[in-house]
Amino acid sequence: MPPTLAAGGPRVLLRRLREIMAEQTSAQDRLNKLVSVIAANMVAEVCSIYLRRAGGALELFATEGLSAQAVHNTRLAKGEGLVGLIVETAVPLNLSDAPAHPKFSYRPETGEDPYKAFLGVPVVRGDQVIGVLTVQNLTARHYDEEEVEALLTVAMVLAEVVAQGALYDLAELEDVTLAPTKPVHYRGDAIADGLAIGQIFLHEPRVKVERMIADDPVAELQRLEDALLELRASVDAMLESSDLDLAGETREVIEAYRLFANDQGWRQRLSDAVRSGLTAEAAVERVQDETRTRMNRTSDAYLRERLHDFDDLARRLVRYLVRAGSPWESHAPLPGSVVVARAMGPAELLDYGHSQIAGLVVEEATQNSHIAIVARSLNLPLVGTVEGIADTARAGDTIVVDGETGDVHLRPMSDMLVAFHAKQALRAQRVARFAAIRDEPAVTRDGVRISLNINAGLLVDLPHLNESGADGVGLFRTELQFMVGAAMPGLKDQVQFYRKVFEAAGAKPVVFRTLDLGGDKVPSYGRRVIEENPALGWRAIRVSLDRPALLRYQVRALVSAAEGRRLRILLPMISQVAEFQHARAQIDRELERASRMGMPLPEKVDIGAMVEVPSLLFELNQILAEADFLSIGSNDLLQFIFAADRTNPVVSRRYDTLSPAVLNLVRGITDTAGKAGRLPSISVCGEMAGRPLEAMALIGLGITSLSMQAASIGPVKMLIRSIDTRALRPVLDRLSTLSAPSVRDALTAYADEHRAELGRLV
Repeated sequence: MPPTLAAGGPRVLLRRLREIMAEQTSAQDRLNKLVSVIAANMVAEVCSIYLRRAGGALELFATEGLSAQAVHNTRLAKGEGLVGLIVETAVPLNLSDAPAHPKFSYRPETGEDPYKAFLGVPVVRGDQVIGVLTVQNLTARHYDEEEVEALLTVAMVLAEVVAQGALYDLAELEDVTLAPTKPVHYRGDAIADGLAIGQIFLHEPRVKVERMIADDPVAELQRLEDALLELRASVDAMLESSDLDLAGETREVIEAYRLFANDQGWRQRLSDAVRSGLTAEAAVERVQDETRTRMNRTSDAYLRERLHDFDDLARRLVRYLVRAGSPWESHAPLPGSVVVARAMGPAELLDYGHSQIAGLVVEEATQNSHIAIVARSLNLPLVGTVEGIADTARAGDTIVVDGETGDVHLRPMSDMLVAFHAKQALRAQRVARFAAIRDEPAVTRDGVRISLNINAGLLVDLPHLNESGADGVGLFRTELQFMVGAAMPGLKDQVQFYRKVFEAAGAKPVVFRTLDLGGDKVPSYGRRVIEENPALGWRAIRVSLDRPALLRYQVRALVSAAEGRRLRILLPMISQVAEFQHARAQIDRELERASRMGMPLPEKVDIGAMVEVPSLLFELNQILAEADFLSIGSNDLLQFIFAADRTNPVVSRRYDTLSPAVLNLVRGITDTAGKAGRLPSISVCGEMAGRPLEAMALIGLGITSLSMQAASIGPVKMLIRSIDTRALRPVLDRLSTLSAPSVRDALTAYADEHRAELGRLV
């Protein structure tokens, strides 16, 4: 019978470890006792602790069973041996015959050659693997799940011993930071427009866990369940709060966040960690450390982005466990502060309140991260991809955040502060000018009428139609209705909802995009499909065509709600004309059904296709002949064209939306449409549409319909009223022939020369 855990299991082991940690002896003595107790409890002949040193080398710090002379003398190079493999992968390694593994590295000074069985687990601190804890046996065997779980729990306790700093300074593993008194300039990504000047408030929501080993596991499980209930209630309250006015993409983000909070797999992992003998707080930290190290090593940018949401949830859950009150009750910024963070979840930003802070600098934020969507909806300037600022900044330092240029000035000189205060005054003047032209038409100087529309998804978005002076809703995301509820909306619910949308829009047109579910948009009552790359997976029209009843019920509801009005339906993620034809046939069946039943039909039904999958560009003539209108989804289309994930900061800057390739892409679409026998409307609904310089390029290339966030309507309308398309088109034709990576500077120079209003302040 193979060896197994000694009587009492991991809880007895944890209690013994707690006693050792409390002893008034040297850290090395405590390590020596730790390996001895672990070996005895797990009935192992060997237990060893390896810790990472500067440069990535792994040093043997303590052992029971191997040669004592090897301690502090045996070092493995970065990635060397089984121990190095565990550091690289951040996952346990369980082998019945370790010497047979190709990564096995034999060190004769350790005397480990007779040992067959090997179990090693990473020692994780934060998101860094700082060491490896191993046990070995002479007999060839696989360690069972209980033993692996026990060793993982011990590794977390060991991480705390190392973090105390008595063994060596963990700071030696980090890069040296800049002196914290000098002015520092950073150039990051301009993610949310605006200008903020204020005092730094460091986003440090992590609560230090003082008690790691549980006295009463049953009581700890109850504490965990109570805290999870509080966490879920707080997210529900956030969604229901009228003060936050969550709408559109912002509400979608928090709905996705709520799905994570209710994830049963997360709850189960937390419960299992508590049952192993940890306190509820320590269990949250352990599960999150494991999640963080695993997700940081994945190539899936979507999963890496969702890590911020799980970090946010874990931090909030620990705060509820330690009874810190509301998340910011004792950790609140002064009004007008600028928050600086390595990472931040959307709910944490909403906790601050949009009136309490002036701006944000978030190291790991990208254009399409959840924090970016929420910041834009709150009109908070945000600069992201600013490496190292969270280490350099100090609470109370003065900081300037320019969400237009991506510049961040830490501890700026007095003359720079004067210049930026003047820029703030200019911005206020521009806001007043936008309001003054709200009811004026968006017409170029040579008489070209441009349709300006807003993106929406819920009823609370629709007041922005009149507030912004928009012509209509260019993209209504119908999936949000499916995301916000606890159950799938029935036919009557959908009819009532769409009828209210029509009534709220009045005479203004609304383009309803059919369900774009799947990928990262899975309702709480739905089943998530595990995919390597959700953005390229089973989503949008693919789900609707594979589940035709879903599409037909939605169309049935739209037809019923239209009641004699014009109905515009947009089909997402069309990759080939055959998909469009298949979907259109389903729509025609519903129209025939309504006619047979004597129901009032829409005045007219227009069916459009989103151009966001590159393959459709090679069937452009065919789709132009089939569709009543096209909508270019530039966000997805460009990331697919350039094979560069827009949510991944490592590659998101590898292309510019104003590169010659993009100009030629848009020009090819408009030119082909112009040569077609029938000319359907072509709009752009991605982020390009809402930026004045990009909008100028799109209009010059023949685009006459743009859909954007409501806040962008004013700046883009001002740009439109200042340009002449007759002079602009030849310039774009010339710029599209260049081999430069971007024509942004050249187009900006043209705009300055011809006094085009780009919304800049200096």
